[in-house]
Amino acid sequence: MEKIKMTTPLVEMDGDEMTRVIWKWIKDILILPYVDLNTEYYDLGLEHRNETNDQVTIDSAEATKKYGVAVKCATITPNAARMTEYNLKEMWKSPNGTIRAILDGTVFRTPIIVNGITPYIPTWTKPITIARHAYGDVYKNTELRVEEGSKAELVVTKKDGSEERALIHDFKGTDGIIQGLHNTDKSISSFARACFNFAVDTKQDLWFATKDTISKKYDHRFKDIFAEIYENEYKAKFEELGIEYFYTLIDDAVARVIRSNGGYIWACKNYDGDVMSDMVATAYGSLAMMTSVLVSPDGVYEYEAAHGTVQRHYYKYLKGEKTSTNSVATIFAWSGALRKRGELDKNDALVKYADNLEKATIQTIEEGVMTGDLEALSSIQNKKKVDSEEFLKAINERLAKLM
Repeated sequence: MEKIKMTTPLVEMDGDEMTRVIWKWIKDILILPYVDLNTEYYDLGLEHRNETNDQVTIDSAEATKKYGVAVKCATITPNAARMTEYNLKEMWKSPNGTIRAILDGTVFRTPIIVNGITPYIPTWTKPITIARHAYGDVYKNTELRVEEGSKAELVVTKKDGSEERALIHDFKGTDGIIQGLHNTDKSISSFARACFNFAVDTKQDLWFATKDTISKKYDHRFKDIFAEIYENEYKAKFEELGIEYFYTLIDDAVARVIRSNGGYIWACKNYDGDVMSDMVATAYGSLAMMTSVLVSPDGVYEYEAAHGTVQRHYYKYLKGEKTSTNSVATIFAWSGALRKRGELDKNDALVKYADNLEKATIQTIEEGVMTGDLEALSSIQNKKKVDSEEFLKAINERLAKLM
């Protein structure tokens, strides 16, 4: 068959360890035989980030703003052990955090549902999409150790030079710690609009939750901005579509989520979304069965897998051992990016290819061919565990028939 042409490139961000290996296999086995792939490539592997003083991460985000669509491989966020292992100049920041800040985006994560893998919460018959605010809070915090006898205050110096002060704590008789968090009305507003737009596009209810009863200024500001934007800009659209915007406290939201059937978007502040997206993914079956897309308020999209670099499998791979690494989330990152590129360019053939790639992936699992993590979860009879490459080749057998 003639390969599908791409008129506009998408931004390709390569990554680390086992996911970097699988990234190339996905391209070689599932994409390049069908698509004349057109990407602007950035190597976000930790070695190259170190060589460029992390400039490559910034460049990749700016390119994403230019072209509108990106696909990203999982990357390492270094800790002290990684500093030694990779001989790093410094402990570079999370690439995801850097990209999210530059794009001012909101992360939407949705489980991939397949027959034979029953969620741990049996009532969850439809996917729950987690919308995670991707700026500020603990991820851009300032922290200090405090000696006994010290007094910690919040100090705001205003434009006219005057100060406003509030006591945090008087550390009498004990050492302690303090942490300063911030957010901006601009970022919260962007988060709100991204969530409302995503709800309208997907025709799903939107839930939002904070702890405004305790955080009467910080969290309450989130609640107020969401309410104001909803009333002024989205209420009529929601009512026309028959969907609902619902606000509640975060602890009440957790209880409601567990009792629900799914099928809605759950908007969370940054830390809440970080934790709850992993909880939801695990409860549906696997982090490797979770799509993740960063959406900016001006319509820029960056697709990625929701999981890490699968370090343990990578070390086995380096020893020449076979691994059975689940590549589904990475496949869906590519299919999501290629579909969005096709939609924006009115390239129907590329959109159809992306749909077929996802269909072939799910079909492979539902016909009993799967990686080890899914084999342990699946209730399908006569299932077969295969290694990482065999799984991709099995998908390609079905994809070829669909094409």
